[in-house]
Amino acid sequence: MFEYFYNDIMRKTIIGFGTLFNNIIIKKQDEQGKDFSVIKVPLAYGPNQKFLARLEQSPELNRPFQITLPRMSFEFVNLTYDPARKLTIPQTFLAGISTQKSNIVKTYMPVPYNMDFELSIMTKLNEDMLQIVEQILPYFQPSYNLTLNLIDSIGEKRDVPIIFNNITMQDDYEGDFDKRRYLLYTLRFTAKTYLFGPTTSAEKDIIDKVTINYISGDTNSTTIDYSLSIEPKSIKNYTGSTVTLLDVDVSKESNNIVVNDAQNITINSYIVINEEILKVTSKNANIIYVERGSYSTIASEHVSGSQIKSITSQDDNLIEFGDDFGFK
Repeated sequence: MFEYFYNDIMRKTIIGFGTLFNNIIIKKQDEQGKDFSVIKVPLAYGPNQKFLARLEQSPELNRPFQITLPRMSFEFVNLTYDPARKLTIPQTFLAGISTQKSNIVKTYMPVPYNMDFELSIMTKLNEDMLQIVEQILPYFQPSYNLTLNLIDSIGEKRDVPIIFNNITMQDDYEGDFDKRRYLLYTLRFTAKTYLFGPTTSAEKDIIDKVTINYISGDTNSTTIDYSLSIEPKSIKNYTGSTVTLLDVDVSKESNNIVVNDAQNITINSYIVINEEILKVTSKNANIIYVERGSYSTIASEHVSGSQIKSITSQDDNLIEFGDDFGFK
């Protein structure tokens, strides 16, 4: 049942969450309102208990280095399933980053999970703490969408809401005079992400051609073998190339159209004018005789100067996922 795979999704979510807070700065001003100190607040991954222990046990941290305080740390603390965002029962779907069939993969529908984070902010001065908090909270109302490339192989990008839950404050200045004061704010967030299962090549799941063999006859007649072959044909012009232009207006009932140049239009091919598909049955100079409304399209009026596009084998190779190939 299980196989090895690793989509790196939780790691990307953790890194993405951390990047939201890696450009927080603190400014100090003199009496004239000019900045004389600009400090970029260091950010690290880890529990705040480790930093607090280092703060209390190392006397050298009282030296005025900006790497000491202020500082921030964040930590991934919990993972829970989110039934409110459940999409459907487990099933697979096809995806890819190009129209080449060799690049198409099959993967399971994503499963919604909530990742809980804690962001700890430690400062010595209350003014420093207020500057940091005010640079964070206005962006969460109460969520901030973070776009993540969850699976590189299929180009799966999703907006992951980062929701602000609550904040707790601690101002520790009690104790002996040799104890150092610090302020500790803890902000809690929830990232609503998705986890994907393994991805496998889906080239074998795409039908290129169907062949059915059967036998007809009875004991009193000759047995005849039949073979029925169905090959997908495109009913759209994917290349976007125009072969010629319509030279004269065409009514809904007309089965012949006049074009500027019919040289690149072949008999028994299909052409597209606006939304209508027409089959070319014959041509005489720049007059083309057609069957109107092919592939369930509607015969319509077309004005002079309309672009005429042809459907070729190049379009067959670019059939989009979900195309019904002209039949239901």
